[in-house]
Amino acid sequence: MKARFAIPLIFLYLFTLVIESYSQNGWQTLFDGKTLNNWKQLTGSATYTVENGVIVGTTVLSSPNSFLVSDKRITGNFILELEAKIEDTTMNSGVQFHSNYDKNANEGKGKVYGYQFELDASSRRWSGGVYDEGRRDWLYPVSLNANAQDAFKLNEFNRIRIEVFGNTVTTWLNGKAVAYFVDTLTKNDGIIALQVHSIGDHEDRVGEKVYFKNIRIKTAGIQQTPFPKGVYVENLNNNVLTDYEKKNGWKLLFDGKTSNGWIGAYKKTFPEKGWQIKGGMITVLSSQGKESANGGDIVTAEQFSAFDLSFQFKLSPGGNSGVKYFVTLSENNQGSAIGLEYQVLDDSLHPDAKLGIAGNRTMASLYDLIKANKQSRFIHGPNEWNTGRIIVYPNNHVEHYLNGVKVLEYERGSKEYRDLVATSKYKIWDHFGEAKQGHILLQDHGDEVSYRSIKIKVLK
Repeated sequence: MKARFAIPLIFLYLFTLVIESYSQNGWQTLFDGKTLNNWKQLTGSATYTVENGVIVGTTVLSSPNSFLVSDKRITGNFILELEAKIEDTTMNSGVQFHSNYDKNANEGKGKVYGYQFELDASSRRWSGGVYDEGRRDWLYPVSLNANAQDAFKLNEFNRIRIEVFGNTVTTWLNGKAVAYFVDTLTKNDGIIALQVHSIGDHEDRVGEKVYFKNIRIKTAGIQQTPFPKGVYVENLNNNVLTDYEKKNGWKLLFDGKTSNGWIGAYKKTFPEKGWQIKGGMITVLSSQGKESANGGDIVTAEQFSAFDLSFQFKLSPGGNSGVKYFVTLSENNQGSAIGLEYQVLDDSLHPDAKLGIAGNRTMASLYDLIKANKQSRFIHGPNEWNTGRIIVYPNNHVEHYLNGVKVLEYERGSKEYRDLVATSKYKIWDHFGEAKQGHILLQDHGDEVSYRSIKIKVLK
């Protein structure tokens, strides 16, 4: 009797192990460690093989981005975990999630588009950031969370964790929280894919490899992992704060509906003309480029010292405005009130972009003092929304960001700063920009410019 049942019992035991491996504690394994069963390649001609329990993607010459796609389409919330390794700093890769495939795009060659967990071995160090492949470009560059830029380890397997709950994406790399992104386009449905990035015609990069293993997903009985304090949230929901942001001290300066918290510069009330609040936007109306000749600047009723300020702005073609800080209103000058200015400008059409010194009047620059060092790919043109950010630390270190990328930094009150002021239009004001605190200002420069999602966090 024992001999008759020995073999069936062994098979039952092995079958049980397989089932457990595919669904252990609710986790489903997407890669069996031996074959590419249940995976298929879409776009590109990079090669994918299985070696020693690892999926290996290898670059080839003159191929577009390649994607190995799981046949398991994910709907709803999920947590995705895997490990990935890159061996060379010239290599770039990523993990697609909630993405899609358009077979008719690129003249019938197809296109994968959607969210990507970035794997970036370069000195830029943006691994763990959220990129929108084939669609909107960068959504969460890791320059927004500098503390996570050292999480990636070259030539080692890196532990990846991606959590998607509704329209919220959070990412983790080697146990470190990286990105917190809230979108407006999330459809809670899509594919998972492993990318081998194009190397173009660089023959010296043929044969570079990226490795993936231990790929698993959980879709039931899941909860969001608490995010540590202090990470910046890229929130595309207009004029709304997440609970996480509120708990971390952020507050809205514009509620999307009223002028509460704002008054005219040198006035006691909000301007009766020249500004419009409509459609969740606060808009300075055109007066044919006449500075402060219509409604005039507006300022916050509250004053701030050290802070993290974020705002979205949309320029009309040729538009000019600015976000000023440390505005004291003590100068009683004609025209726009005086303060440090984050330049808001259409660099392509407005003549001010060519004035000043070495481009220090272009978009996101510290106006007339320091040029913003930015790439064209991170500049959104007229009638498109840009995200500006100004951080003033308690030690007077200041940073400007444009669409998630740091474009300049300086030390307020330093010798270098004062030397710049001495050769600028601000030299006539003693200790310009060095006040202990001041108002935030939106400038009326006579052109139509809209603002929304203006939020601030006081730093201590």
